[in-house]
Amino acid sequence: MIATFKSLLSSGASLLTSSPRAFGSTLLDSIIRMSTTRTNYWLEFVFTGSLATALLAAGVHQHSGSWLMDFFTVMAGLLAFSLIEYVFHRWIFHGPESMYRRGHDAHHLDPHGYDGLPFFLPSAILLGLTLLFYLFMPASNACLLGGAIAFGYVAYGLSHFAIHATRFRLPWMRSWAARHHVHHHNPDRNFGVTTPLWDYVLGTRHRRRSRSG
Repeated sequence: MIATFKSLLSSGASLLTSSPRAFGSTLLDSIIRMSTTRTNYWLEFVFTGSLATALLAAGVHQHSGSWLMDFFTVMAGLLAFSLIEYVFHRWIFHGPESMYRRGHDAHHLDPHGYDGLPFFLPSAILLGLTLLFYLFMPASNACLLGGAIAFGYVAYGLSHFAIHATRFRLPWMRSWAARHHVHHHNPDRNFGVTTPLWDYVLGTRHRRRSRSG
């Protein structure tokens, strides 16, 4: 993996004097290759988990007002992430041809692979989203809301990894994991990973066909 990062840096340096289009194309190819590595996969959790912790801590530190409101802010962030997860999975990862669609198709072909987003991208997006929240609400609430969404993203990623890497013994955990395994056999059903809530709401929950006769 270290060699991959060195390759990314050296390819960028060698193309600084070439055309901007060639530089951009090569840099993008290098980032895409990096995104399939195990190190990138786990770095994404480190970066996003650290951001989630920092934002939640900042929200608590800057607390002013009602703790109950802070609690509802965190719950709203988790609920918002569950919807974001569903929307991205259904309409982007299974949507029109794109880099995200190709990466997700690779996951369906090899569920134990390490295809993912560039490790820095989710943290950058979540930080930008938190700054956007800050324009419309107090800093403490913006941090709590952004931190909760970031925490939801980490929970989603770790849950997704565990589903494919673990044989659960507890019945309720086997049932939870089975919902996602069904999605790999029925790609137009069960888009929710952390929760089936939006599959129920939007009618994409997989239903077993009743046996007649």
